[in-house]
Amino acid sequence: MNSQPQTSQSPAFSPVLLFAGTLFISATLMFVLQPMFGKILLPLLGGTPAVWNTCMVFYQTLLFLGYLYAHWLTGKHTSQRQIQIHTAVLIISMIALPVALPAEVTPPTDSNPTFWLIWTLLLAIGLPFFVVSTTAPLLQKWFSQCGHRNSHDPYFLYAASNAGSLLALLSYPFFIEPHIGLAQQRVIWSVGFGLLEVLIILCALRLWRTVGQIEESAIDVSEAATDVQLPVQRQLHWLVLAFVPSSLLLGFTQFISTDIASVPLLWIVPLTLYLLSFILVFCKWAKIIHNLMLIAQPAVLVVFITYSFIDPALLPYWLDLILHALAFFLAVMVCHGELAKHRPNTRYLTRFYLVMSFGGMLGGLFNTFVAPFIFNAVYEYPLMIVSALFLRPGFFTGKWYFKSIFPLLVFGLGLIIYYSVDQLFDYLDVIGGVLILLAGLSYSLRQSPLALGLLTAVILIFAMGLHGLASNTLFQQRSFFGVLSVRETVIADENQHPEKVRELYHGTTKHGAERLTAANITTPLTYYSRPGPIGQLFNEYSGENENWTIGAVGLGAGALACYSKEHQHWRFYEIDPMVVEVAKNPKWFNYLNRCNNQADMIVGDARLSLQKEPDHSFDLLIMDAFSSDAVPMHLLTREAFQLYFSKLKDDGLLAFHITNRHLALKKVLADHVEQLHLAALLQEFKPEVDVPLVVATDWVVISKHQERLQLLQQSRLGHWQKLPLSFGLEPWTDDFTHIIGIWK
Repeated sequence: MNSQPQTSQSPAFSPVLLFAGTLFISATLMFVLQPMFGKILLPLLGGTPAVWNTCMVFYQTLLFLGYLYAHWLTGKHTSQRQIQIHTAVLIISMIALPVALPAEVTPPTDSNPTFWLIWTLLLAIGLPFFVVSTTAPLLQKWFSQCGHRNSHDPYFLYAASNAGSLLALLSYPFFIEPHIGLAQQRVIWSVGFGLLEVLIILCALRLWRTVGQIEESAIDVSEAATDVQLPVQRQLHWLVLAFVPSSLLLGFTQFISTDIASVPLLWIVPLTLYLLSFILVFCKWAKIIHNLMLIAQPAVLVVFITYSFIDPALLPYWLDLILHALAFFLAVMVCHGELAKHRPNTRYLTRFYLVMSFGGMLGGLFNTFVAPFIFNAVYEYPLMIVSALFLRPGFFTGKWYFKSIFPLLVFGLGLIIYYSVDQLFDYLDVIGGVLILLAGLSYSLRQSPLALGLLTAVILIFAMGLHGLASNTLFQQRSFFGVLSVRETVIADENQHPEKVRELYHGTTKHGAERLTAANITTPLTYYSRPGPIGQLFNEYSGENENWTIGAVGLGAGALACYSKEHQHWRFYEIDPMVVEVAKNPKWFNYLNRCNNQADMIVGDARLSLQKEPDHSFDLLIMDAFSSDAVPMHLLTREAFQLYFSKLKDDGLLAFHITNRHLALKKVLADHVEQLHLAALLQEFKPEVDVPLVVATDWVVISKHQERLQLLQQSRLGHWQKLPLSFGLEPWTDDFTHIIGIWK
């Protein structure tokens, strides 16, 4: 018996366009609101990752609550009653427009702002975000009762929803952010939200007319007669199939941003692939696509493990990134394909989306609040790669228990070798070759998800151990701010003799190094070398800086401290307390301990910390804040530069480190210098002679007065030049930034 209501006459137009368009706009608004409101919060709270993590948990939690509301509404009330209740919710949500921060809101300065942030987000965007969160499951449920020929399977509408998400994701950095300021974005978003409410009401009217022509109780009876109770095991299966891709998305994003390349906007790649997977698994060719993904995943896995984990040095970073992205996409497609394949009929549609959103929320919570505390690197990424293999169909089919013995034997043999061989470092090439052979053998286990997952886990465990031995990592720890590690390496000194060096890494970017010989242990190196721009600055102003008050944003290994003099007063501003612990520990680095162990350490976001300092108190401010290879955007805006110069004395100097592989930051600084009527000199330093650990680096020194820079301009130590004019660049402010405009 057909369980769908049939209207007595053909509708004037198909409801597919109306419902799909509404879902498309709803998803677009959701994915625009998240980055937009993040930028609104940025100057208020600074750039701490804890802020972004808290926002992400808020969004995922509210999405789950929206799905829970849709499940309750459609499960407990008739269609007409649903329309009445949801219309009231839509009207109430209008009081939050236009979206903006509450008036005179100020974060706490003496306590953790997490709960303050959640409360602020709830007041500012809680109602509108809740409404857009309810749209996907609610409108699909309504469509299932509209009497359309496709009402029996409305899940294809989820593709329209994710298409809107994908469009918003790509539009924001490439179109919206470069052309529209935050104030205008807020107004346009609010108008779009009003349009969404009108469309939702039109969908509701379409349902109201349909339900009015039939006996709704007959629908319920027919559905009950053709459906069985949902097993708990099936719902748990949905949960896991949603949890793994969600966790994998966040883990992959963090991994490629810190371990492959710190490229701006790189986070778009994983999220684009993630959303694309939903579009594909709910399209009409989903079955064919899913079978192709199941065939391709183990084949790509062999190449992926070999080149991206066992021997990544063989590939350029862009090719390694493509390989990671392909493996990620296949894993997500397999999980989401299984999720779509096991979707229920429309009676349990909202339950399906509720469980799916709960699994996604748990994945985010795991990566945000659990993984950083139990792992000292981004191990959740390979963990979820293995978990995705376990979720392939046929987990317990065939002789799975027999095939699983082989990976366990390999693991046991590997442990025996690890603990019995003394000079394991001498056999790295042999071990790597064996792991590549095992990666090739993994393809033969493609029909057994358990065996394939176990062997992949064994290979990844030993591959990561192999790289730990090769890099000679002495210390590695992880926090909200990323993975910090101390490594020891050997270089050739000026006389070509081997010499040990300690290096500080944030992700894959080196943030300091120290030579361990007595003659060089306090010599500043890398970006802070004496031949380089910052060394030249201290040399040229050596005659007058005996009593300077100096502020340095960004600590690193503490090399800048070795420019200090006895009567100078130094203050370091560092966002990550772990960096302070490592730099002050003579077990790792000696700069602070030997050069200036009295320097003040201010932990927290630099911009917020500087706001608390007295005006006109610094003779020199050194800006050297980096997260991996990127300068936090809120430290580069017009308002930030006005803050810096309000804290400098009239003849004070601002030294800005702008070395970057991907962005021409000098364009942003040149615009600020011109608009604020300042004077500036740039040096793009390249070592003329081969000195150990003296590297190319770019610095800009800025002052209120041109004559204050005369010593540098006339310097024979390096080539200082005026900043080139930046034509056509929209000024960077707290309201507007545009990364694409300064891409090299």
